[in-house]
Amino acid sequence: MEKTVSGKVIELVLGDITRQEVDAIVNAANSSLLGGGGVDGAIHRAGGPAILEECVAIRAAQGECPTGEAVLTGGGHLPARYVIHAVGPVWRGGYQGEPELLASCYRNALRIATEHGFRSVAFPSISTGIYGYPVPFAATKAVATVASFLSSEPLSPSRVRFVLFDAVTYAAYAGALDEL
Repeated sequence: MEKTVSGKVIELVLGDITRQEVDAIVNAANSSLLGGGGVDGAIHRAGGPAILEECVAIRAAQGECPTGEAVLTGGGHLPARYVIHAVGPVWRGGYQGEPELLASCYRNALRIATEHGFRSVAFPSISTGIYGYPVPFAATKAVATVASFLSSEPLSPSRVRFVLFDAVTYAAYAGALDEL
């Protein structure tokens, strides 16, 4: 499924983000940048040790990556040349700034992609795994944030793909994309 926004494409696919042939994939990272479970672990395993080495160097230079922020590394052995590590919020009921922090991590990942001239970027559903963000709320915020960014930034990527791991998550994102 896809929709064009300001001449740019937002698409949804059911699949594995580590297999995407795009300029950059986005990792649903934790603030340590040292790998973890879920999407984060899968990206580190598929990309090999070069990604972790770059993350360690970033930590040494700047410390942990705050929630809502993002950093860039190479893609190691992944088909994507780069990985943008975006730190989403842990869900605490929705009244601790989670929606703005989630929007911020999508915007910051897209800002990095724009600054580096990336034409295609693939996102997972950030914060909806172990961080517990409800998928319907996350889908609405993610799709609206990406559409807004693409509309307001002329040099932003021409294709943004949401790579969703299961049918329930895909359905939530499809509903959000329909509502645009």
